Amino acid sequence: MSTDFQRAREALGDRLRELRQSCPEGRLTGAQLAERLHWPHSKVSKLENGRQTATAEDLRAWAEATRRPDVAGELASRAAALESQVRSWRRQLASGHRPVQDTINAEHVRTAVFHAWQGAMVVGVLQTADYARHIFTRYAALHQSPNDTDDAVRARLQRQEGLYKAGKKYRIIMWEAALHALVCPPSVLAAQLDRLTGVIGLDTVELGIVPFGTPLNIPPANSFWVMDERVAIVEDWHAELWLDDEQSITTYMKVWNTLQKSAVYGSEAQNVIHKARRALNAQ
Repeated sequence: MSTDFQRAREALGDRLRELRQSCPEGRLTGAQLAERLHWPHSKVSKLENGRQTATAEDLRAWAEATRRPDVAGELASRAAALESQVRSWRRQLASGHRPVQDTINAEHVRTAVFHAWQGAMVVGVLQTADYARHIFTRYAALHQSPNDTDDAVRARLQRQEGLYKAGKKYRIIMWEAALHALVCPPSVLAAQLDRLTGVIGLDTVELGIVPFGTPLNIPPANSFWVMDERVAIVEDWHAELWLDDEQSITTYMKVWNTLQKSAVYGSEAQNVIHKARRALNAQ
């Protein structure tokens, strides 16, 4: 969890505590407010101390219970500011994967230079339809989200139009592990690997592969995108982080540049992909 996010959550907790203590009917204890809200006392404590993220419904109920319905809008704005940086998958996927893909697509349209690192699977903008379908299906099962796989796949493929537009530059590096991960049937992975060899010659794409056995100056941790050095989008299991502060972007670009030094390109990258393809055929 980012430090800035935690500070903002703690600031929201301070505001909630202030509302409880200044209730027009008289100061409420945490236990009294919990009883009024039909919540466990621990939830009130966690929200006030920044140890739990309040939902929109939590904040509306808090405003009503402290007899300050007039501050509901203010609390909602604070929550929106939190969500703009740390976007939980639970909330983002409430309506399925398609809306998330549409949001990312909008960022892709306005971005000229992309830097990406992906260590666990093929990066989204280079995925085939069948490969993407299996990825979405698995994440929908994990998060118990609505299954809108076909719509999500179409939205993800729409993003690939940028690969053929002059002025765009996709600087992508992947760990060799992504070429071997059987997150789909072998036949689908085989077609996906063939797709990767085909994009290496595109003018807009610089695809680097970090081979197994290559010395690494930093662990190949979680995946991320940096858009025009304007925003870094970082994926985690519980949420997607959208970071636009200079320090965070500088950190992620430093990570990218460090990993990039271990990558191979062009014919060397194709050789690594072909090796993964041969290993797949041998299974």
